[in-house]
Amino acid sequence: MSDKKAELKKIIAVAISSFLVASIAYAADNKSDQNSGADNMQKCYGIAKKGMNDCQTKMVSCAGSAVKDNQKDAFLFLPKGDCEKIVGGKLSADDSKK
Repeated sequence: MSDKKAELKKIIAVAISSFLVASIAYAADNKSDQNSGADNMQKCYGIAKKGMNDCQTKMVSCAGSAVKDNQKDAFLFLPKGDCEKIVGGKLSADDSKK
């Protein structure tokens, strides 16, 4: 892979990550009810890029430690409803019951 393609992939990954972090921050700051921000978030599995998951998978126990892109057991916390809009995004069993 050329250096330009590798650099472009890094830029895209950073842009996506920045968007996700911004949407999480926005959701936490703009609560629509009196619930805590955590109540308005859900785990979205299968969309994290390598090393960019939020926390706790079957294979590893710390944020940022997914060993591959789109690892099925790695998740990102997203505002409720956003996971269903992302191709490949899956909810955990606990979140889909709420």
